[in-house]
Formats: sequence, C-alpha cells, structure tokens
Amino acid sequence: ERRGGELNLLGATSGDTGSAAIHGVRGKRHIRIFIMHPSGRVSPIQERQMTTVLDENVHNLALTGSFDDGQRILKEIFSDLAFKRKYRLGAVNSVNWARVLAQIVYYFYAAFRTREQTGAATVQFCVPTGNFGDIFAGYLAWRMGAPISRLILATNENNILSRFFKKGIYEKGEVRQTLSPSMDIQVASNFERYLYYRLGEDGAAVRELLRQFEAAGRIELPGCDRQFAAGAADRQATLNTIRDYQSKYDYLLDPHTAVGVAVAERFQVSDSPTICLATAHPAKFPAAIEQALGRDIARHPMIADILRKESRCRQLTADRRAVQGYLESVLVSE
Repeated sequence: ERRGGELNLLGATSGDTGSAAIHGVRGKRHIRIFIMHPSGRVSPIQERQMTTVLDENVHNLALTGSFDDGQRILKEIFSDLAFKRKYRLGAVNSVNWARVLAQIVYYFYAAFRTREQTGAATVQFCVPTGNFGDIFAGYLAWRMGAPISRLILATNENNILSRFFKKGIYEKGEVRQTLSPSMDIQVASNFERYLYYRLGEDGAAVRELLRQFEAAGRIELPGCDRQFAAGAADRQATLNTIRDYQSKYDYLLDPHTAVGVAVAERFQVSDSPTICLATAHPAKFPAAIEQALGRDIARHPMIADILRKESRCRQLTADRRAVQGYLESVLVSE
C-alpha cells in the first residue's frame, strides 16, 4: 500500500492450503490470487471452500491430473525469472520459506508445554505428511535445539517418503486417490530442503541428485537418518483408527490425522511422550467419516451450507503454457 505495489500470488494446493490462502487475501486491494487444485482429487468441501469465494481478486484453477502436476507447473513458472518479475509473482504454500518458518514455532511450544505437564526430558512428534513441509519444520526445530527425540513420518498409500526413510530409496510412483486426499502426493516439494542438510549443505550435490531423480524417477542414499521413524497407513487402518478413537475417547479424527495416529501407535516409547499433529477438521471429509462410523457425525457451522453456495472455477489442462497463458490474459486485461 505504501509503495503502490502489486502482488500476484500463485499456489498449488492438495486441498487445505488453497482455501486458507484465498480467505486470507480475498478482497484485498493490489493483490490477486491464483490457486491450482487437482480436479476431482480434493474433497467436495475442500473444493467449495475455494470455489465459492467469488471476490474479483480470487481465481481458482482446476487442473487435470494430480497435485504433483500443479506443483510441477508452479515450480516451472517460478523458475522463469523474467515472467516472475514481470507479473510480480509470489507464493503462499510451503514453497514459500516463510510458511515453514511459521510452522517451527508450535513444535517448540508443544514440546515445552508437554515437558511441563509430564516431566519428560524430550517428546516425539508424529506428522501426517505428503509434501514434507510441516515435518521439515519439525526437523528444523530439532536442529535449533527443541527437545525432540524423534520425528515420526506418516504417509497414506502414497508412501514415497516413508519408503525413503526406511530404505533410503526415493522412487516416484503413480499417485493413488485415498481417503486422505491432501496427502495424495508423490514428489514432495520440501524434500530437497532436507537433502541440503543430509548432503552436508552442498547445493551442487543436491542439484545433481535432483537432476538424477528427474531423469530416472529414482534416487538412492546410503545410510539412514535416526532422527526419523516412518510408516504408512492404508485405507483400512485409517478407517479403523477413526472408529477406535471415536469409540474409546469420543474424539473424531479426520482421515489425515488418523493416518498420523495409526502410525504413531507403532512407535510409542515409555520415556518420550508422542504428540501427533492434527491437520484438518473432520467435517471436510464426510465420506470417510461415514465409511468409518456408518454415519456422518462431523459438523462445523462454517461449512454447513457450503454445498449450496454459488461457485466459480476455471478448468485447465495440467500444462505450464495453459496456466501461464491464463495468468497473462487476466493480468494484462486488468
């Protein structure tokens, strides 16, 4: 506002980040936001949380393909520095370093509060993840001295990350649709940030490894990182965990958090309490809740009537040129 500047935000979402970013900047002067999501691969509630925001500065783009396609397009566009500067592009998801920095804070807070309550010297965190952003923030918190004994990485059937931390092999496969769609990711955008530390802060070595991955879809690193444990939870384990925690504790888990809890239960230790990060409200995923419990009991007043609202969205092919062309058409016309 002071400088008379403009900012055009471009993001790719697997479900949750997009609506948060859109609601954060809707109606703001001098800011436009373009959010890509994989068409038909987010929950209907997640989709409409984005597409029912009709402010003129909000543009929703439904792409054919998976979240990985949207994330690839985003990185390709941001790599075009001339285009980025010309159209004043900024990022809102965990590609943006500020997002990771903000997430570091609650690892310290949760660890300190749990130590006060239990007297334990350390805690361990379990993080359901697909894009490796939140758990990477936990890794940085540990490097900064947070009393974290171990990070437990939990994935759904798209288990490229859990396989890597078990076997040292990072190998891309086909994206599978699951009950936890925000984690339906194969190529994690923050993984290269972890590799930077794993490879002794050698940027050239990271670039070479990523070049190999792009060419072959597979890389292998010897040894293991003892700071991580890892596991995967499939559809049945997710449903069982939702059912068990509702029955035993009257606590309703969304399917993403249920993946984390299911995996966390395998790594309990007596001297280090486990904190599992809860990632979304269960009302966003009524189909999963109904499958688990036989009825949909997940409610939230803010999304109760969202399916009846008017929506607006542009369908595009998962192609960099199509997305860049749309951006240019909007920004030039305005």
